[in-house]
Amino acid sequence: MIDTTRDVAREIARLYCRLSPMGIDALSQILVPMKFQKGDIVLPEGEVCRAMYFVNHGMVRQFYYKNGKDVTEHFSFEGRIVFCIESFLKQEPSRLIVEALENSLLYAIPYEAWHMQMLQNQEMEMLYRKILEHALISSQEHADSQRFENAAERYARLMATKPEIVLRAPMLHIASFLQMTPETLSRVRSAHNKD
Repeated sequence: MIDTTRDVAREIARLYCRLSPMGIDALSQILVPMKFQKGDIVLPEGEVCRAMYFVNHGMVRQFYYKNGKDVTEHFSFEGRIVFCIESFLKQEPSRLIVEALENSLLYAIPYEAWHMQMLQNQEMEMLYRKILEHALISSQEHADSQRFENAAERYARLMATKPEIVLRAPMLHIASFLQMTPETLSRVRSAHNKD
């Protein structure tokens, strides 16, 4: 776990886009630490996503309800950023919900403060762009996986790219994320573990 806002800013820069000491200072000044307990709702449906959240410790998921069923769209854990892209960019109410799956420490990067920084600092604009690019690519990869891969391939990809999810998230949410029933996930896991 990273201790100070300056350390968190440095880690965000390491992961997404190199920043000068001045850029790291600028980012660290707008970071807001927020603690959530397992099961807490970080962003309720119908609220505007007013920040991106860097996961310093813990795990969160984005989900929505469709035909009365809870559908997991995304997981974020240490070193990842979570936000509801459409709501954040348009500053309109979110149809997605963000929930803490574990006790979590997140650092909010507030929309307004970040946009003020971007007016003054080109590095902040580049960081913003890199984070958006990362989020869009990740979203596209997940969509392509759902479209073009069978259940076994989707599970194998998850194990290869994000094994933390399989180790830490409830199986019900993983099955939903991979667009399969819990029974199918159980069969796929058994077959995968035999290989």
